[in-house]
Amino acid sequence: MRINKFISETGVCSRREADQWITAGRVSCNGAPATLGTRVAAGDVVLVDGQPLRERRVPVYLALNKPVGIVSTSEPEVVDNIVDFVGYPERIFPVGRLDKDSEGLILLTNDGDIVNRILRAENNHEKEYLVSVDRPLTEMTLAIMRSGVRIMGEMTRPCRVDRIDERSFRIVLTQGLNRQIRRMCSALGYKVRRLRRVRIGEVHLGTLAPGRWRHLSAQEVAAFLPGDPAQSDRKPADSRSASALTPSVQARPTAARQSGSSALRASHRKKSGPWPAQ
Repeated sequence: MRINKFISETGVCSRREADQWITAGRVSCNGAPATLGTRVAAGDVVLVDGQPLRERRVPVYLALNKPVGIVSTSEPEVVDNIVDFVGYPERIFPVGRLDKDSEGLILLTNDGDIVNRILRAENNHEKEYLVSVDRPLTEMTLAIMRSGVRIMGEMTRPCRVDRIDERSFRIVLTQGLNRQIRRMCSALGYKVRRLRRVRIGEVHLGTLAPGRWRHLSAQEVAAFLPGDPAQSDRKPADSRSASALTPSVQARPTAARQSGSSALRASHRKKSGPWPAQ
């Protein structure tokens, strides 16, 4: 097994983060500095920062309705990072990103393998967003978005775009370029006023309130792991159906985190208005 996969399967980070740790010289295997090509066999001793890795924990898969102002990073030195905001009792990290100025559905986990399944472009997992802009949308603008917009030197993939009202639209993407929707709108002369993600694959935001999270159901997790023989070992920490998981099941942040999280949630509630009727 490649060493980045070995590290991610302990639940401490994703494979991408493991690659960064290896490159930075933080990982050793049997006493020697690890490289990106190092392979791990039974009995090998892998250390990160001189400490042995713990055994793999029960997989955790969360869906959070991220408010504006929360940063999609697990780096503890970043103010308002998403891990501190959630305050989950075990180490988790976000799957992909959602801009600080954006809100809505984001997944968090301790399963490094599922991160790659979700983010890998060829898997074509859909991500659905509601977007409001600063001036009326034309049919030409919507048509151009559907066919592709040149941003950062490349054309975006064709996508689904539907008008909601004069200044709002729904867009479904199968790629995740950096600030893609905002850049697409900017290239066409629009400024995004509000952007909310409402779906990732088969996981829907639904009625989950801003700042709240729930565990994914076993069915939602399985949808990201089609044909994976190991998925039977990935029973989520809470496998009740999504509809049965109300916001009250979520753990509360620690006392040190509670005041900051509460203030952010209160601020978000004041700023967020209802979306147009759909």
